[in-house]
Amino acid sequence: MLVLLPPSEGKAAPGRGAPLKPESLSLQGLAAARAAVLDELVELCRADEEKARGVLGLTEGLRGEVGKNAELCTAPTRPAGEIYTGVLYDALDLATLDAAARRRAAASLLIFSGLWGAVRVGDRIPSYRCSMGVRLPGVGSLAAHWRAAMEAVLPETAGDGLVLDLRSSAYASAWKPKGELAGRTASVRVLQSQWVGGVEKRSVVSHFNKATKGRMVRDLLGAGTAPTDPERLVEALRDLGYVVEAQAPARAGRPWSLDVVVTEIH
Repeated sequence: MLVLLPPSEGKAAPGRGAPLKPESLSLQGLAAARAAVLDELVELCRADEEKARGVLGLTEGLRGEVGKNAELCTAPTRPAGEIYTGVLYDALDLATLDAAARRRAAASLLIFSGLWGAVRVGDRIPSYRCSMGVRLPGVGSLAAHWRAAMEAVLPETAGDGLVLDLRSSAYASAWKPKGELAGRTASVRVLQSQWVGGVEKRSVVSHFNKATKGRMVRDLLGAGTAPTDPERLVEALRDLGYVVEAQAPARAGRPWSLDVVVTEIH
């Protein structure tokens, strides 16, 4: 099973650690595309702070992120699973998984990134600021920049197993499984169900959407569940107590759509 996760805007301070070694990152087929983004981002942030802040869409209060980006090549690093913080990662809480579940996380979780393309939780990276929605002056749209490289690398990474896609739309635009692989892909959204005047209303609540996805991945890792296709994923999630509604693709080459329905926000 390959689980596709979004990153988080919030990131932990690396503290002490060795500087970035691009050759040590997973998915080396993305190396050239990574270098192009990294080199331009560092150069931009070193040369013109105001321009960089505009390109990156940073508020005045986030001005310090430009300086952080300028030092990416020498900044300390730590595992990506520790760098990314925020609601989903708090709920996933990788640090408190048992040893077997952490091994499964290292093998199955893939975090998408505007800067790195995609990394595994054990890859050592510095803290940075560069979302997938950014358009660099040279590289252009990051989502478009990553598509060709991702298409060349990720189908092999996915192998012949299930792909569980939990990415937000911005990161999903960088790579979409195609053909037979799409039929083994399940895209998940979380809906809150409320009854008002005897009528059920469902809505997406961003905070709870992220938290539920984090808990769901944690539960799958902890249970040692490795479903091989979307139908078995639905069974596994229901066994774990989730209310899941599944819709098979209307035609070949499309992913399954899964709604996880919740009634409480926490």
